[in-house]
Amino acid sequence: MEALSDLSTFTQTLTAKGYNGYFHTQGAYAGKLKESISEYLENCRNGKEGEPKPELLLTGYLQWAGEDKPRVECTLWVKHLNGKFFLDKMEIARKDRFGQLLKQSKLTDLSAMTIPSAMEAIAMVSDAQKQKAVQSSRRFKL
Repeated sequence: MEALSDLSTFTQTLTAKGYNGYFHTQGAYAGKLKESISEYLENCRNGKEGEPKPELLLTGYLQWAGEDKPRVECTLWVKHLNGKFFLDKMEIARKDRFGQLLKQSKLTDLSAMTIPSAMEAIAMVSDAQKQKAVQSSRRFKL
């Protein structure tokens, strides 16, 4: 099990791996990772949300090129215990412009240290990226 980290360390680690876009915590509180989680927890302390959930749901886009283009969405399940945070699982989904699922990848037993970079996560659900990687590896094998 990963060593539990405070919010700053947790979000710095994920941001360094490319998760630097905007997220929603528990379906609301849009903002960068730290701001989104902090706002949710602050509203819990102020009684607007009740008790904080032990597992937070964070959602966001890893790739967005406009409403008429496919996109890559990311969902993170983050355990929260006494001010400490650790990543539990992740789902990456590539969807068409209508929101229909094109390809999906689910990762479990993760930590902030073992989560793939945002670019690696995008490649997991992007056929074009995989084809380029296969072609590159074939060139080196010849």
